[in-house]
Amino acid sequence: MIAAQPQIDISELRPMAFPRAVLTCAPECFDVIDVKNPFMVGQQGKVDCALAKRQWSEMMRVFQQIGIEVKTLTPVEGCEDMVFCANPIFTGLDGDGRPVCVPGHMRFPSRQREVGSHVEWCRANGYRVVDLRSSDLFEGCGDALWHPGRRLIWGGYGPRTSQRVYYELADIFDAPVLPLELRTELFYHLDTCFCPIDEKTVLVYPPALTAPGMDLLRDVFERVIEVDAYEARDSMACNAAPFLGRHVVIQTGAVKVNRALLDLGFEVIEVETSEFMKSGGSVFCMKMHLF
Repeated sequence: MIAAQPQIDISELRPMAFPRAVLTCAPECFDVIDVKNPFMVGQQGKVDCALAKRQWSEMMRVFQQIGIEVKTLTPVEGCEDMVFCANPIFTGLDGDGRPVCVPGHMRFPSRQREVGSHVEWCRANGYRVVDLRSSDLFEGCGDALWHPGRRLIWGGYGPRTSQRVYYELADIFDAPVLPLELRTELFYHLDTCFCPIDEKTVLVYPPALTAPGMDLLRDVFERVIEVDAYEARDSMACNAAPFLGRHVVIQTGAVKVNRALLDLGFEVIEVETSEFMKSGGSVFCMKMHLF
């Protein structure tokens, strides 16, 4: 179900295993060739491909350093955005603890071509693939995020994903969904403005969400770290990747956010994703959680 009540007791929800592996794709074909979001304006042809490869490799090293297994997809020629593995599918465990993959319905034709490779990999690696019955837009883990450690899905909707898909997603995973409406084209995916760090802590850029959405997450999270405009836009701080409830891999330069996380006892690991930010993505976008 899509939960309608403004308050929810996290402690009463069933636990959910933390992902200990990620699916990634090397940026062999990465480039900015058109404009799909405001971050890409003026960036066509400006990607330093060699630097992008070094940044991606360093990020993979960091994932492995903190104990996350890295799996890789084979890049597909002509799929310049395939490095952003968070978008083409959504993965998780169903009510019986079995891994499930739900293919996305991507808005842009160039990204629709990525979905098949992700689905093929998941099917070959033990995932049950469940297609949405509707044809509504759905951009995977870019908009649908698991609450850390609990069977609860946060469902962003607006520019890239329809709210209606969450009725199906709730049934597929036997998990409640809390919807959050996105207000702007700049923060086009939920993972650009909202990042649950652990059961009690969340990063959020409030102007990207509607007032009811902000009220909802304040009811659920004990610690709400509000990210300012500079760190949300220029450091993409909310596109951080938390792991195992204690590590946070984040774009370098988000000074205020990093200090707040360190003060709460999290291990903050800064990485450089400048080339990928030209396309509107950072750490979170460049991996899909595997369960």
